[in-house]
Amino acid sequence: MAFEERLEAHRVDLTGYCYRMLACAAEAEDAVQETLFRAWKNADRFDERKAGLRTWLHRIATNVCLDMTRSAQRRALAMDLGPSSPAGAFLGAPLEAAAFVQPIPDRLVPPVDPAEVAAGRDTIRLAFVAALQALPPRQRAVLILREVLCWTTEEVAGLLDSTPAAVNSALQRARATMSPRRTPGGSGEVDEDLLERYVKAFTAYDVDGLVALLHEDATMSMPPFAWWLNGREAIRAALLGAGGACADDRLVRTAANGSPAFAQYRDGEAFGLVIIDSRDGLITNTTTYLEPSLFALFGLPMTPGPPSRM
Repeated sequence: MAFEERLEAHRVDLTGYCYRMLACAAEAEDAVQETLFRAWKNADRFDERKAGLRTWLHRIATNVCLDMTRSAQRRALAMDLGPSSPAGAFLGAPLEAAAFVQPIPDRLVPPVDPAEVAAGRDTIRLAFVAALQALPPRQRAVLILREVLCWTTEEVAGLLDSTPAAVNSALQRARATMSPRRTPGGSGEVDEDLLERYVKAFTAYDVDGLVALLHEDATMSMPPFAWWLNGREAIRAALLGAGGACADDRLVRTAANGSPAFAQYRDGEAFGLVIIDSRDGLITNTTTYLEPSLFALFGLPMTPGPPSRM
């Protein structure tokens, strides 16, 4: 196999790693491209007797990501930026997209091992990726390598030019920071019946039907706004106060961050990307990215096709 083909075989693995480090699909793709370019350019320096190709590539990718995080602001979810808003509150001014954790299509980071599907979904969910961003970049790398990619302490120490003791210390600090924060809220399995009922209620603008599908402590947010709602009753009040704004919108199924998602179309044009988390047969969170530019990344048309069943 040609060296270029061997490099390309690691693209999916590297994309998942870089996305968790950077919390942005576009930046992750840029980081992977830079990693593969550096590897190709320095192919004569690669010595498989010292380290395998995967280890060497992750070393390069880590350095690329650390360089990219030095000048970047921390990406977050709306819930990390301030308290929840009253139902009738003004959305406020939109923030730059760089303020938020950005979604990634599932197709870019599928688990390599089918047995790891559920675990893989959990580690790219928005809440988990957002929690990672609270860590210093090197701690973030240690946690991802040890607990997501399951590398040994010795392997991580070698990759980071560190010691096992330093890696274990960084891992303990990372765990301590992560533990009080939100963890992935998904159930692991996609509840198709719940999604069908959601689409039916949403497209009919059946507020009672939508609210009946929510957990009592469900949250709703709409990046690029810092505005977010906490609790079923606050969401009910907001939906009632919206005056049927979504009554004629269309939803088209896709997948993002290990969760079911929908492209939302309004007046025949791309409007937003809705990501849904659920647990125990009820919706725990909806995040609607009001960024039609995301549609190209997800391979979605800017205008909807003919209506179809789920």
